[in-house]
Amino acid sequence: MSLFKARDWWSTALGEKEEFDQGCLCVADVDNSGSGQDKITVGSYMGYLRIFNPHPVKPGDGMQAEDLLLEVQLRDPILQVEVGKFVSGTELLHLAVLHCRKLCVYAVSGTLGNVEHGNQYQIKLMYEHNLQRTACNMTYGPFGGVKGRDLICIQSMDGMLMLFEQESYAFGRFLPGFLLPGPLTYSSRTDSFITVSSCQQVESYKYQVLAFATDADERQETEQQKLSSGKRLVMDWVLNIGEQALDICVVSFNQTSSVFVLGERNFFCLKDNGQIRFMKKLDCSPSCFLPYCSVSEGTINTLVGNHNSMLHVYQDVTLKWATQLPHIPVAVKVGNLQDLKGVIVTLSDSGHLQCSYLGTDPSLFQAPKVESREINYEELDREMKELQKIIKESTKTQDILPKSEKDYDDLRITAEVSPELDVVSQAIDSEVRAEAVPSVTVKITLQSRLAVQKTKLSICVQPPLALTHDQFIFDAIEPCRSKAVALSVFLKGNCPPAELEGNAMASYSLPTGIPRVAQCKFRLPLRLICFPAQPSKTANHKLTIDTNKSPVSLVNLFPDFADQSDEDQVNVLGFQFLTGSRITLLASKTSQRYRIQSEQLEDLWLITKELTFRLEEHFKKQNSKDFTCTFSGSVPLQEYFELIDRHFELRLNAEKFEELLSERAIQFRAIERRLLTRFKDKTPAPLQHLDTLLEGTYRQIIALADAAEENQANMFQAFTKLKSATQLVIMLISLWQKLSTDQVAILEATFLPLMQDTQELGWEESVDAAISHLLRTCLSKSSKEQVLTLTSQLSLPKDTSRLKKHITLLCDRLAKGGRLCLSTDTNIQQTMVMPGGCTPIPESNLEERTGVQDSTTMFTNHRHLTKQKSKTGISRYFTENLQQFNN
Repeated sequence: MSLFKARDWWSTALGEKEEFDQGCLCVADVDNSGSGQDKITVGSYMGYLRIFNPHPVKPGDGMQAEDLLLEVQLRDPILQVEVGKFVSGTELLHLAVLHCRKLCVYAVSGTLGNVEHGNQYQIKLMYEHNLQRTACNMTYGPFGGVKGRDLICIQSMDGMLMLFEQESYAFGRFLPGFLLPGPLTYSSRTDSFITVSSCQQVESYKYQVLAFATDADERQETEQQKLSSGKRLVMDWVLNIGEQALDICVVSFNQTSSVFVLGERNFFCLKDNGQIRFMKKLDCSPSCFLPYCSVSEGTINTLVGNHNSMLHVYQDVTLKWATQLPHIPVAVKVGNLQDLKGVIVTLSDSGHLQCSYLGTDPSLFQAPKVESREINYEELDREMKELQKIIKESTKTQDILPKSEKDYDDLRITAEVSPELDVVSQAIDSEVRAEAVPSVTVKITLQSRLAVQKTKLSICVQPPLALTHDQFIFDAIEPCRSKAVALSVFLKGNCPPAELEGNAMASYSLPTGIPRVAQCKFRLPLRLICFPAQPSKTANHKLTIDTNKSPVSLVNLFPDFADQSDEDQVNVLGFQFLTGSRITLLASKTSQRYRIQSEQLEDLWLITKELTFRLEEHFKKQNSKDFTCTFSGSVPLQEYFELIDRHFELRLNAEKFEELLSERAIQFRAIERRLLTRFKDKTPAPLQHLDTLLEGTYRQIIALADAAEENQANMFQAFTKLKSATQLVIMLISLWQKLSTDQVAILEATFLPLMQDTQELGWEESVDAAISHLLRTCLSKSSKEQVLTLTSQLSLPKDTSRLKKHITLLCDRLAKGGRLCLSTDTNIQQTMVMPGGCTPIPESNLEERTGVQDSTTMFTNHRHLTKQKSKTGISRYFTENLQQFNN
C-alpha cells in the first residue's frame, strides 16, 4: 500500500458514455438543510442532473441507493452548475444550471419520508432566461456591492458578457478584441470581472465600467447608440502570462484577495492590481486546480490535479503533499460531508466521482529475513568471466539494422502476388506511352493470434510504380481470425523502376495498449514492366556474369518470356520495357557465362538482378549449395559518372529556377504595390505602362513555373535511373570482390542513403559524406586517418569532381584488399595488414594520380587478368555466339 495514495472514502461511476468538464461539479448545501453538511451536485453534457449525499458505512464503500438524492434528465446539455442566492426576496441557496441557450434556476427541497425508503427530494423551476447567444461559462457574486443576493454573469461564445439581476436581464457588453472565450471569475473586493483572453492576457473589467459602457446588444453601431452617453469599455488592468489559461479563481482572506490563474505549464498568483505575487512552474500538464485558505497565516494552499492522475498540494510555491488518484480529474472541490471536514471531491471526464482524504495507513507487511549463505568466490569469478566473454562477443558484431524479435507474432502479415497479370488492367492515370499498361493483383492477409485494435495497413512500392489502394484501416481483429485485402500494382511513371519489391506494414495495438508493428515484403513479376521482344543486334553497354555451374537454357530460366517452340531462344532472349528500352540476354553454349547488353546502363540492372535471382532459385531446387556468380569485367564507372552529372545538372537547374521565381515574385509584388497606390490616389494619374509590365511579369512567372515543374519531373526520372545504375554498380562490386552480405549492406547504405531526393538534402552530398566516412575508417591506411573531419552540415556541392574522386578511391581501396566493416577493432587490424598481402598505396600519390588521369577509370579484377590473356576462348565464344545470332 503506497503512502502517497489518495484514501478512497466514497466513489461511484456516473452513467454510461457521458462526458463531464470542470464546470459540471459543485459542492454546497444546496437543499438548505442547515446541518452544515454539503451535497455534491453534478451535471453532464448528456443533460443529467444528479445530487449526492454520501453516507458510507466504512471508508472505501461504493454508492448506496440512498446516497443519490435526486437524478433528473434535462433536455439540454449542462455546461455549468452553481449554488448561490439567485432568487429575490430570500437569502436561501438555489441551484443555477447553465445550458447552451438557456439559464435555469431551481429550488431543491426535501420531504421527510414516513417509510423506510427515506426522504424524497425534488427540484422546482423558479425562473429561466432564454439566451440569444450561445453560452460558454458563467460566474456569480454581489455585483456592484449589493447585499443578500447574487447576480449572474454569462459569457457567450462570441465574447459578450450578459448580466442578469436575478429574474430580470440587466445589460450586455462585448469584450474588446475578443476571439475565443476563456475562464471567467468575479472579485467581490474590487468589484471586477477577471478573464483570460485568447491573447494570453489576464484582463480585469470593473463592474461600474461595464454598466456605464456603450450598450452592446448589437454588433453594429446604430445612430441611437452614437447619440447615447455610453462610454467606451476599457480594462482596469492587464497582464500577459504567455500561455493559455485552463481556469481562474479568486481567494479572499484577511481583507485581501488574490487572483489565481492555472496555465498550461504554470500557475500564477496575482494581486488585486494585476501584479504577480508569485508563480510556480509545474512539472506535469495540469487538468484542474482549487485554491483555498491555509492554516498558516499569510499563505494559500492550492490543489492541482494533472494528467498523470496525481493531485499535488502546494503551500504558495512549496509542494507539501502528492497523492495518486485512480483517474485524471477535470474538476476538484473541497467540502464537509458527514461531519468529515475537508473531503476532496474529484470528477473525471468519463464520470468517475470520488470523495477521498489525505492520510497514511500503517503497513502491516514485514520483509522476511534473508537466509544467509556462504559465498563461493570461485563460482562468481567463473560466471563473471563468462558474462564478460558474452559482452565482448556482442560488441564485436554490429549489424546495420536491429534484429527483429520473432516472439511478437501476435499479428502475422503475408503477401501473395498473383502469378498472372490482371485480365482487365487496373492502371489509372498512367503516363506510360504504351498500348496497354498491365497490372498485377497483390493479396494481403492479416492473421491475428490475439485480439488487436486500431490496425492500420499501409502498402508501398517504389515510384514510378503505383497502387490502386495504399491504406486500409481495421477497427478490431478478433483472435484466430484473418482479414484479407486485394489491390493492384501498375507502372505509372514513364521510366523503369529501380526496384520490383514492395513492402506491407501493419501497425496495431495489443489489448494492453502496447503498440506493435508487423511487416512483410513481396516481389513483383518482371512481366509487370516489360514484355518479350526481338533481341537487339547492337548495344552500347555489355556485362558478363560468370558462374561455376554449367549454363542453363534461357527457356527454363524465363518461361514467362520465352517461346517453348523457338529453338533460337534457348541462348538468346529479348526484353523490352514499357517505356521503350530494349535489353538482350545471351547464354553461352559451352562456357559458364551470361551476357546482358543494352543501349542504356541503367536498363541492365533489373534484368541482371532477375537473372542472378532465377539462377540461384534454379540451383537451389537442385540442392546445389555451392553455386556462385562472379564478375570479372570492368566496373563501368565512366557511364555511371555521366548519370551522376546529369542528375546534378538538373539539381542546379532547379536551384536556378527557384532563384528566378523568387526574383520575378518580388518584382510582381512591387508592381502590384505601385498600381494599388495609383488606384487609391484621389487624383488620377497615368499608369505609365505598369499594367503592361505586370502582365509581362505574370507571364514570365507562369513560364518559369512550368519550366520548374518540367525540370522536377526530369529530375525524378534522372534520380530513378541513378538508383538503378547505383544498384547495378553495387552488385558488380560485390560479385567482383566477393563481398559478404554484411559488406553489401554497408555498401548499399553508403550509396543509397535516400529514398527521395530533395534540394535541401540531395544524393550527391549524402553519398560523398558516407564514402568519406568509409575512407577514413575501415578503408583507411592507418589509425591516424581514422579521425573524422567531416562538416556537420551538408550542402549542395559546386560540382561532382570530389564525389567522383572518392568513388574512384573507394574502388581502388577495395581492389587492393580493403574490406568493409563497422567494428573499430577489426578496422585497426585491417589497416595494419590488408588481406592478400597487398601493400597500400599512399593516398597522396593516389589522389595525384587520379587527379591527372580521368576520374572515370575502369577497374578490373587483377587476379583474373592473367587468365584473360592466356585464355582466348571467351572472346572466341562471343564471336561465334553473335555470328549465330546474326544468322
